[in-house]
Amino acid sequence: MVRLSDLHPAEAEHMRARAAAMPVIPKAPWITPKPLNEATIAIVSTAGLHRRDDEPFRPGAVDYRLLPGDVDFADVVLSHISVNFDRSAFQQDPNISFPLDRLREMAAEGEIGGVANWHYSFMGAQPNPMRMEQTGEEVGRLLAADGVDVALLVPI
Repeated sequence: MVRLSDLHPAEAEHMRARAAAMPVIPKAPWITPKPLNEATIAIVSTAGLHRRDDEPFRPGAVDYRLLPGDVDFADVVLSHISVNFDRSAFQQDPNISFPLDRLREMAAEGEIGGVANWHYSFMGAQPNPMRMEQTGEEVGRLLAADGVDVALLVPI
């Protein structure tokens, strides 16, 4: 991760101002999940991933895309665009941004209880996370309805 001291002073000041403007999110009670070898796990990514037939994400989008647990990576597109974002790692191995194969392997080895039927992708680089509150609550309800015990958050 880049340090503010490594940035041009104007960019560093811009980042400080954005950080200062972010709302404080209050702490919530800690929840102890099931042991991992009994837990169903879903991925929630901010890589702007979607299936080829889905509408691409637009900058600043607060909606999400569903990715089935049996999705073929050949059908997955990354629409997160930024001059600061190197897409080559995803092109070489999609598990960098969406570690679905690793979860499948862990389930096969009995390290986790199972892989969720559905996974979720959002557009990253959100300057105001409060805009995501309604959508985040909706995805939380969907995860619970799908029997998900643990959400693996993969911020991009």
